[in-house]
Amino acid sequence: MLIPTFLLKEKEFVDTKPSTVSVFKSLAATFKNREFRVFAGSDVMYWVGLTLFQTGLPFFVKVSMNLNEGMTMVFMGGMTVLSACFYPFVNGFVRKHGKKKMVICGFLGLALAYTITALIGVLPFLTGMLPGVLICIIAAFPMALLGIIPQAIVADVAEADGIDTGENREGMFFAARTFAMKWGQALAMLVFTSLAIIGTTQATNSNEITASALGLRIVAIVAVCFCTLGAVILGLYNEKKVMKTIESKKEKN
Repeated sequence: MLIPTFLLKEKEFVDTKPSTVSVFKSLAATFKNREFRVFAGSDVMYWVGLTLFQTGLPFFVKVSMNLNEGMTMVFMGGMTVLSACFYPFVNGFVRKHGKKKMVICGFLGLALAYTITALIGVLPFLTGMLPGVLICIIAAFPMALLGIIPQAIVADVAEADGIDTGENREGMFFAARTFAMKWGQALAMLVFTSLAIIGTTQATNSNEITASALGLRIVAIVAVCFCTLGAVILGLYNEKKVMKTIESKKEKN
């Protein structure tokens, strides 16, 4: 991670100026930006849904699919590799459809994958490795979209905010996004441990979660709800306004 620090010539890309505003004032000003608040709200929903799924995957494999727990790495690895294969195509989709629409598609794609997870054991054909394979294939492309585009949206909002206010706070925007991510992950852990044990007798002296098929189905349904809510919230993001502000500066230059 030190390679870009030493090799990228920052001054060729940005005009850096030391900040004269305190951290708390800068953070408050960052969250005053309406478009960033909308994005941060949807981002929290994304991280809750994603963390619920990633945390529950070993349990889904072992309890819901009745497979060896070692298959967790197979499914996760396959999903990661397949997602990486889609990365080169993301820019093309963004140029054609815009960032906002593609992120919403990513949310809905993950919601579909989580819906399949919730239906394991309900639909008779969703048994064995089949649901795991379906989930990997369906979730791979949304994960590629959501692994790249949200960072670009933060960069757009930060750039537009700098044009409007005359203050460059790009670092604070990304720091605030990281805060939203951590908050979403923490909330997901609380939700998962509360829901996964429904229908079981949890030993009070054990640090291990005893998950049930019912509890895991509820977890998957909740993950669907969070992803869908994230798509709805992001629908309020005014991408045209942000991009128009950025384009106006380019025209002046």
